[in-house]
Amino acid sequence: MTPASRRFPRLALAAASAVVLLTGITACTGDTASDETGTASPSTSASAAPTAASADVIGDVPEDLLPFYSQEVTWEECETGFRSSFQCATVEVPLDYADPEGESIELAAILARSDDTPQGTILLNPGGPGGSGYDTVRESVDYVTTDRLRENFNILGFDPRGVGRSTPVECLTDAELDALREEYYDPAEPAGREAAREDARELAAKCEAKTGELLGHVDTVSAARDMDILRAVAGDKQLNYLGFSYGTFLGATYAELFPDKVGRMVLDGGLDPSASNEEITLGQAEGFENAIRAYVEDCLTSSSCPLSGSTDEAVQTIRDLIASVEASPMTAKDGRTVTVSTFVTGLIVPLYNSDNWPILTQALDEALQGDPSTMLYLADLNADRQPDGTYGSNTTVAFSAINCLDYPMTADDEQMALDAKKLEEASPTIGKFLGYGGITCESWPYEPVNTPHEIKAEGAAELLVIGTTGDPATPYQWSVALAEQLDSATLVTWEGEGHTAYGRGDDCIADTVDDYFIDGTVPGEDKVCS
Repeated sequence: MTPASRRFPRLALAAASAVVLLTGITACTGDTASDETGTASPSTSASAAPTAASADVIGDVPEDLLPFYSQEVTWEECETGFRSSFQCATVEVPLDYADPEGESIELAAILARSDDTPQGTILLNPGGPGGSGYDTVRESVDYVTTDRLRENFNILGFDPRGVGRSTPVECLTDAELDALREEYYDPAEPAGREAAREDARELAAKCEAKTGELLGHVDTVSAARDMDILRAVAGDKQLNYLGFSYGTFLGATYAELFPDKVGRMVLDGGLDPSASNEEITLGQAEGFENAIRAYVEDCLTSSSCPLSGSTDEAVQTIRDLIASVEASPMTAKDGRTVTVSTFVTGLIVPLYNSDNWPILTQALDEALQGDPSTMLYLADLNADRQPDGTYGSNTTVAFSAINCLDYPMTADDEQMALDAKKLEEASPTIGKFLGYGGITCESWPYEPVNTPHEIKAEGAAELLVIGTTGDPATPYQWSVALAEQLDSATLVTWEGEGHTAYGRGDDCIADTVDDYFIDGTVPGEDKVCS
């Protein structure tokens, strides 16, 4: 399953501030003051003594969870190099919500404090699953939110359970992950499927050995329950939330569990919670095929484009290049082997944001001349691999761990072959490399705990769902479906290319979101921005 990934800002070749997860192919709670929206604002004093959340902030929760909701969280200066307005903390949550008195785990959180007097706090999730909200706030808060929004709210980022700086899923050494990413077997062939299954069995065994019981509790429902504890320790009676991509599923799940605690919630790049893993992968195959064609049409208008001829002919050039890499892997300047799975991952990454198309042009130009180094660089961004060969996070394995709990997946050879055929029909360019994803979870030591279903969140406050018409990772129709399912949602459409809209779209999108968060203004009807 290709993830409903987090967003990808405009890239710089020397560095990138965020990571996209792709795959298949691979608070201080000091003095508070309630406002008219029912939220409460934490004290902005960095030196204020931590104060446990009050009963009216905590709300009605089971007695055995009260120690978590009322914990004293100390917000302190972050690591060297962080802004002075950033504060960091560790929040404890139950490992297993069915046994709150058992083991607990930690969530890493970062707070970007407003310079003004904030209305409250907005909790942010960038997507994934496996994306780091901590890193997003630390490195990209100016990109993913507007100045106006930050003037009115504190922005709270966190790493969900199992991810990054929080108690993490651990599986492989850096060298082992390098080797796994480099492997490619054609799962359409019996020998390829068996090799893939062997790798999957090995991965599952290592994850279980290194991670332990946590591996069975990194599902989205548990993460959504964690968000309610984060709401309380931030001092807000209701949760204000900004979720991108997979973060829309996380946010909708919260609204389903705690409809009376939903404040203002924006779900950008909707994921249809009723869709199966196989339906999601098929939708993304079609979405990325459309994105490839949109990129090619734009590329052909430039004198620097390495492609030529009609759109169909140029797309065929890309297909031929992919086929050649599949037949004969390439070697990058650093000596690493670039197999077709790595190559296709690199190809997909810049399609998340049309601002990144020039980098894709460069990568294709070089690859057509025999150098896959830039394509490998893009694939490394996807996995958060650093230039020194280390990995900055555990996004790759966290993605698998969370999805294996969230989605029942078919691993039947006959059904996977039928699904693979549909993928190739939907995307002749990359569909072949998106199939047989169920093999990853076939040997997983924990069974799925979720069944895809419609989420209505009856009784929740009015919220916004944003869909982008040219979104390849979370196709527009998913946002339409999510808005239709939710009992009180308004759909905002951005007519554009790339993944998600807020922070990338036009003033219409920015103003609509900011007016909603700041003033509670909800469009009278579904709105279109172009």
